[in-house]
Amino acid sequence: MKSADNRGLDVGRWMLDVGCSQEPMFDVINNAQQPRVDKLQLSALACLMFIGVAFVYSATMVSEAATSLPIYDQLWFRQLVWYVLGTAGAAALCLVDYRAMSRWAFLIYWFTIVLLVAVLIPHVGSVHLGARRWFDLKVFQLQPTEFAKLAFILAQAHFLSRPPDELRLPGNFWKSIGLMMLPFVLILKEPDLGSALVLVPTGLAMMLVAGTPRAYLLRLVGGVGLAGVLLVVNVLFAPQHLRIPIQEYQRQRLLVYFGTSFASSDATPEQRAEAKRLEDEKSYQVRQALIAVGDGGFWGRGWRQGKQTALQFLPPGAAHNDFIFSVIAEEKGFVGSVLVLTLYAVVLFTGIRIAGQARDRLGKMIAVGVVTLIFSHVFINIGMNIRIVPVTGIPLPLLSYGGSSVLGSLIALGMLQNVYMYRKVY
Repeated sequence: MKSADNRGLDVGRWMLDVGCSQEPMFDVINNAQQPRVDKLQLSALACLMFIGVAFVYSATMVSEAATSLPIYDQLWFRQLVWYVLGTAGAAALCLVDYRAMSRWAFLIYWFTIVLLVAVLIPHVGSVHLGARRWFDLKVFQLQPTEFAKLAFILAQAHFLSRPPDELRLPGNFWKSIGLMMLPFVLILKEPDLGSALVLVPTGLAMMLVAGTPRAYLLRLVGGVGLAGVLLVVNVLFAPQHLRIPIQEYQRQRLLVYFGTSFASSDATPEQRAEAKRLEDEKSYQVRQALIAVGDGGFWGRGWRQGKQTALQFLPPGAAHNDFIFSVIAEEKGFVGSVLVLTLYAVVLFTGIRIAGQARDRLGKMIAVGVVTLIFSHVFINIGMNIRIVPVTGIPLPLLSYGGSSVLGSLIALGMLQNVYMYRKVY
């Protein structure tokens, strides 16, 4: 039998063990009480989807021809279907821990690269307005670009989740750049400059947060910035025989943005008149978008009361896509515009919080990539609606009409929720 002193020592050790284990025990209890999903972000997403359906309806149901279509052919109903499918896809994605999903990252990445190559092949990819970006699946047009962005984020996150010391190696730096440039070049070839450009801030932000030496990134950004300035100067001022070969529509958009005449200095009066006509034609959409934004005033004209949409000054093919923000601004004014920006801010800041709470480098990289991608889309799209950036064909996440865009946005946000759900080890 143990002596009283020994029994006392045993009791003391037991009390010390319990005391030391109290904090982990309470952590487990607190973790169990924490929500499994980020409810604030989900609420903001639900509001954005409600606004999206309402204003796609407003932008498209402005003619008797549209209202006479069967409901399954009306774009607002199709948008609702995409929301349901995208939400289901995002929910399914959350059933698998992102760490298990990352094991397939490069397989998914190379599969989307194959799709980007295939869509460029004549009679395989379908052409619309001079761009070959879609697969015609009869039921809908699949745009592989939207899914290639997500595959890039997953592959880049997997690559950058290695120890920081390895990221200081020049070879790994250039491999990371290569992961970004391969889809960039293929998307640019379609051509789709806007979608290609959003890969750059997304990839660089992930590299910065991962711990890539800033000296590497500063040199890269400096070189890219200098090349961009030289390109703009060349487009605006160089004679025709010295111009860098870019798509003519891209050159025209830059000329419109900078307010530069389409006519050369030695043009004849007839050539100047033709250049002025072309300039008015190419600047028409952005001028009408600005008029719509200004026409909304503080409170707006009211839902379905916007003149720019009803009278089709905003082109029917663009009002529900690239210029949906102008429709919202005219019909709900400054208040509605601020509400949309606030909802996006909630999505982005909760995404940043998720990145900060991620349990490992992989989760942090995925969250940073998704947040940067969404921010880039929002900034560029709204910027072109109010003419602070040149016009590019890039959708406003969850608000612009489009199956591939909606599916891509919801799956990306499902990736964010996945990181949040598996942020703790239970």
